[in-house]
Amino acid sequence: MSTDLIIKNALLVTCDQRHSVLEDAAILVSGNNIKWVGFSRELENHNPANTEIIDATGKILMPGLINMHSHCGDTLFRGLVENLPLEQWLQTVWKSQAVILRNAENCRLGAELGFAELLLGGTTTLMDQYWHPDQTITAALDAGIRIATGGIFFDPHGMDGYSIDHRATQAHELFARHGGNEEIFVGTMPHGTYTAGPDSIRTAVEIANQYGGFFSIHAAETKVEQQTIRDRYQTSVIRLLNDLGALSPRTTLAHCVHVDDEEIDLMAANKTNVVHNPLSNLKLASGFAPITKMMAKGINVTLGTDGAISGNDMDMWFAMRLAATIHKAANENPSAISSHETLHMATLNGARALAAEDMLGSIELNKRADFILVDITGPHAMPMFDPVSHLVFSAAKSDVSDVFISGRHIVKDRNLLTLNLSDIQNRITELQPAVKAALDE
Repeated sequence: MSTDLIIKNALLVTCDQRHSVLEDAAILVSGNNIKWVGFSRELENHNPANTEIIDATGKILMPGLINMHSHCGDTLFRGLVENLPLEQWLQTVWKSQAVILRNAENCRLGAELGFAELLLGGTTTLMDQYWHPDQTITAALDAGIRIATGGIFFDPHGMDGYSIDHRATQAHELFARHGGNEEIFVGTMPHGTYTAGPDSIRTAVEIANQYGGFFSIHAAETKVEQQTIRDRYQTSVIRLLNDLGALSPRTTLAHCVHVDDEEIDLMAANKTNVVHNPLSNLKLASGFAPITKMMAKGINVTLGTDGAISGNDMDMWFAMRLAATIHKAANENPSAISSHETLHMATLNGARALAAEDMLGSIELNKRADFILVDITGPHAMPMFDPVSHLVFSAAKSDVSDVFISGRHIVKDRNLLTLNLSDIQNRITELQPAVKAALDE
């Protein structure tokens, strides 16, 4: 067997269905894939020439994190608008975006900064919804991060300068250019039922189905959103999406904070995926998503950070800790959600939502070599009785030392190898006055 990379002497948290954990473990990587998983002692006679060997003593080896809801371009507007509920916040934010994002290169710049933040924090795959998605894909390919994105559907004049007439064309073009690349997930992404009407959503569903892509939309994030849909269509958000044929195993709904039991049953019956975004839900005072009810019904619940403009960072470790704690308090039940369930939300469940469970989300034979090394030599990691509990409740993005995607070393010893971070930061600094001025116009 040809071997390109060996990781040995690791504490392996596989995130597989059995939550398997192996001490003093090793993996062999050939090309893009994991070709062997076992114990380091079994490698005594396996030392082929021209093979890189990494000693992972003092580190957890685990799959890369999967962030299922983000807006990386929003890093340009981090902290720009504070202390407002979602609807007022959006109207304010969009004032600056409408000026800054007419330039597609600015979308790429924001995406690059977001990718740098995510990669250094151990995220290897993300679903991203933003203006000029072609720029996001190009930036992702250069950064080496695995991306799921698609054509935006938005009925008002968009922040990218395009009208509704352009949306379907853009979606078809993205599938034509990238649909054949198995390393990129292409779909359609209406913003929400209150910004994309029934005709737009039907079109987005039809295009996604035509190409076998995913469908993703913000859904039932706030009480105001639900009331808007009731006033406009005499139904609720999830019922409307169901009537439009938008609920399916290839659909991912972001937020689902304000849903009733019948809506949860509809999502469950259609095997629809949900992305929990605890930080933005808390910061925008949107509420507490009933994810424990959803999980009890068998809904695949994944995890997201939302954009840096609504939560100020894209820290999946903080998102995990919030998801694992707030629902214990909200339900007054310390066993409401376990650390194992939370870790799966950030790994294997995300892969399932992307219809890529055979490829991503756990350290298993023949899956893609998307994995990270997490330093466990710090005082906050000692003593360690349960590595899964440590990852969810104690680990931080600063503990991530190395990131591999398809076997490629993307972050090495906490240094990002694929992007010029200082150049990105300099360009962001130069653009910052224009972002603030656009808000004040």
